[in-house]
Amino acid sequence: MNIFQDANRKQIAGRRRTDWLLHMLFVIATSIGVLALCALIIDILIDGIVRLQPDLFNNFPSRKADGSGMKSALVGTIYMLLIMAPISFIFGVGAAIYLEEYAKKGRLTRLIQLNISTLAGVPSIVYGILGLALFVRLLALDRSLIAGALTMTLLVLPIIIVAAQEAIRAVPRSRRDASFALGATKWQTVSRSVMPSALPGVLTGVILAMSRAIGETAPLVMIGALTYVAFLPDGLRDSFTVIPIQVYNWLSKPQIEFKELAASGIIVLLVLLLLMNFSAILLRNKYQKNV
Repeated sequence: MNIFQDANRKQIAGRRRTDWLLHMLFVIATSIGVLALCALIIDILIDGIVRLQPDLFNNFPSRKADGSGMKSALVGTIYMLLIMAPISFIFGVGAAIYLEEYAKKGRLTRLIQLNISTLAGVPSIVYGILGLALFVRLLALDRSLIAGALTMTLLVLPIIIVAAQEAIRAVPRSRRDASFALGATKWQTVSRSVMPSALPGVLTGVILAMSRAIGETAPLVMIGALTYVAFLPDGLRDSFTVIPIQVYNWLSKPQIEFKELAASGIIVLLVLLLLMNFSAILLRNKYQKNV
């Protein structure tokens, strides 16, 4: 018995050492990532805080750093979001509802689901190539605001579909059964019973997808979005720029003043991302309380 007890003690002690070592390894890895992120944010704040002035938001880009701003890039980003959001929501959530509630489970549905899940992980440059071929050349939309918005819509659609499907799938089957038992039709069940319960997850997925879109540069560079735009777009067919492209333009210049402007643009972009993520949390908590 003593031999077996000693062996068990050694095994337990070895497992505890392994657990402690792995715990420390994970803590160190996480700490390195957090410290690197903090160092980058502090460096950006030090460089860009001096340029966070009203002129940054009121002036157009200029070849002189002192009079340069990001008005056209900020407005272009907002316009693109305003176009993307309703299109992405309608098509993304509509596709998720069809796949989860109406489509028959079979090989075709599984193939479509597999393709959607795969597209959610495709590099963004691929969507830029698709947007260049489809919207810019085939549909002759040129380097316009609508071409950029539609290209970014393609980018976020798979993400929204997957997030909406997960939210709809999380609704208990008992809600559907109770609705059918009361004589509701399929659409009444989906619209009045399933979707109100799934709405927090759906909205969170949509807002997070929009957050990813406003930080993307590669697809817009592929379709030819301009790096220097000193005017506001008056229509959907006008040229445009966005904050990431404007930041890239400033970083490509050798003067230190433009580096400071780029850092201030990054700060503005980070604030927008944080506000969108915070709004996603607020909406989720609000609707979860009402469900």
